[in-house]
Amino acid sequence: MDGLLLGAGLLLGSYVLIYYNFIKAVPCMSPINLKGKTAVVTGGNTGIGKMTALELAQRGARVVLACRSKEKGEAAVYDIRKDSGNNEVIFMMLDLSSLTSVRSFATAFLSSEPRLDLLIHNAGISSCGKAKETFNLILRVNHVGPFLLTHLLLPRLKANAPSRVVVMASAAHRRGHLDFFRLDRPVCGWQQELRAYADSKLANVLFARELATQLEGTGVTCYAAHPGPVNSELFLRHVPGWLHLLLSPLAWLVLRTPRGGAQTPLHCALQEGIEPLSGRYFANCHVEEVPTSARDDRAARRLWEASEKLAGLTKEGTQNNSPQLGSPRSPLAQVATDPAPSRFRNL
Repeated sequence: MDGLLLGAGLLLGSYVLIYYNFIKAVPCMSPINLKGKTAVVTGGNTGIGKMTALELAQRGARVVLACRSKEKGEAAVYDIRKDSGNNEVIFMMLDLSSLTSVRSFATAFLSSEPRLDLLIHNAGISSCGKAKETFNLILRVNHVGPFLLTHLLLPRLKANAPSRVVVMASAAHRRGHLDFFRLDRPVCGWQQELRAYADSKLANVLFARELATQLEGTGVTCYAAHPGPVNSELFLRHVPGWLHLLLSPLAWLVLRTPRGGAQTPLHCALQEGIEPLSGRYFANCHVEEVPTSARDDRAARRLWEASEKLAGLTKEGTQNNSPQLGSPRSPLAQVATDPAPSRFRNL
């Protein structure tokens, strides 16, 4: 009996040490009030996105939940309004796997919302599920869709500078490798899905890096935020029912809550004084160094050009003559225009 008690004590003590050193989230300490500000949170109907949206609403922001499911999105709006006491929370339809949906969302948003202060790219997938697409669905949802959405909303972000873009990244970017000859190849099987997810997270980090370069001097800053190991729907969504039952209790023990996972994205969105760190990767509310592959400026530039093609912003083979972002010659200008003059340098 004494041995059992000793063993239980050691296990409990070990868990406490692991929890406070590796699992428990560092809280966002910014006291900023967001009254009069507008934020867009993609995937804001559940998990980290819902907790992020709730915190922004509690601080007084007008929050747009950009979600694929109307039913889940409207249910989240009801919950957030109730919990925050803020009725300035609305749902707008957005399916990041469809470039048409992204453009439709941008058009609807720009025609109905006069300002945009925070764009938080939270939505993402780790598996294709039962979908059979002719393109890389994981890269489309996790990177290409957000790339296009950022492109379309940049005039409004610039018009309301200082403003911020937060891209949800992951430590999985360290395992990523971008093959620019196979970027949009369809993904099949769990092994390819794991690799595609890591590749998409590397794309997120490189996108934030290049976007910061493009936005220098505009008053718009951007950050890649790693939420940490979080107990969310992202990885359990497509797990078989019997395995879900086995993993759920374990996930509850060793992973952060969605509220904990929201702390670093919130830090990147709200913390004053981090503007000089635009383009950097944050974890546990602090800047964290990334491997060489994630700070390769040539790869970041190449990804930008490839993403323009995948998002339909340039024609194949014309990347060397890409128009200035938001200029009349850009496909962007055909979808969304803004009276604010463009301050981007030429690409």
